[in-house]
Amino acid sequence: MSVDRRTLIGLLAALPFAGTARADIPTAGRLVEHPDMASAHAATRNVTVWLPPGYDATDARYPVLYMHDGQNLFDASKAAFGEWGVDEHLARLGQTGQVRLPIVVGVWNTPRRLREYVPADLIAALPAEVRDSLLTMYGGAPLSDGYLRFLVGDLKPMIDATYRTLSGRDDTLIAGSSMGGLISLHAMMKYPAVFGSAGCLSTHWPLRLERLEGDALERWRETVVDAWSRVIAAGLPDPATHRLYFDRGDETLDQFYAFFQSRIDAVVRAAGWGPDRFRTLVFPGAEHNEKSWNSRLDAPLTFLLPPS
Repeated sequence: MSVDRRTLIGLLAALPFAGTARADIPTAGRLVEHPDMASAHAATRNVTVWLPPGYDATDARYPVLYMHDGQNLFDASKAAFGEWGVDEHLARLGQTGQVRLPIVVGVWNTPRRLREYVPADLIAALPAEVRDSLLTMYGGAPLSDGYLRFLVGDLKPMIDATYRTLSGRDDTLIAGSSMGGLISLHAMMKYPAVFGSAGCLSTHWPLRLERLEGDALERWRETVVDAWSRVIAAGLPDPATHRLYFDRGDETLDQFYAFFQSRIDAVVRAAGWGPDRFRTLVFPGAEHNEKSWNSRLDAPLTFLLPPS
């Protein structure tokens, strides 16, 4: 399996901000930049916050959606391969009453993206020879536990203190794509009292970055999906109190996901997750890139942020 350009470029450093700035890219709502956020748990990074239309005119409080790969969410000038258009989607959906408008916290990635986004519990569940090959490929041990401690222990308290948030579990969501899908699921499993919903687009279940074929591919797929199944079955929170969204395309990198996603879907359903709390969709013709995630973003947003 070949890696798409986004996954490799994700290893590059985040683009620097020229100091604290208020961006004016959105046509609705506004962006606030928090550059160079330091943490004892994870690498320093930039954070972009989108405040929804009407935020400045009222004293209302808002749910909060945390999203990975934050430089790709709002502003095409900061995104290597295009943006998700999160602000445009939410402004339109909010205006028509299809979602509860949230504050969106875009957490930028860093050169440690792969290690920060690969779930440590999954790596620990793999056989030693498979685990060792992945650690070599990723450049070291997973850093996901530290990244999640940064989100929960550093970033969320700052966001709740700075903005008018609804800070409870039912109003705190997390979402991402590819490796960002993996870490979103992992975040909800590790911190179920913090994150009430997870959105996982084009989740990169296979983990590998290079092509495998024939028997080697079959062995790899079975080994990884078995480990994933055990980790997810043991770690899923209560479906009565949480929501989970998966999707995938069937072109470029996404063409390799059907085997994994069908098996994981079965694990989730077996754990008692019904259609009101769990949704998994396939988008024929969709590729593994920001353009595709932008084109279908209404689906996770309306499921994870239904109107009250």
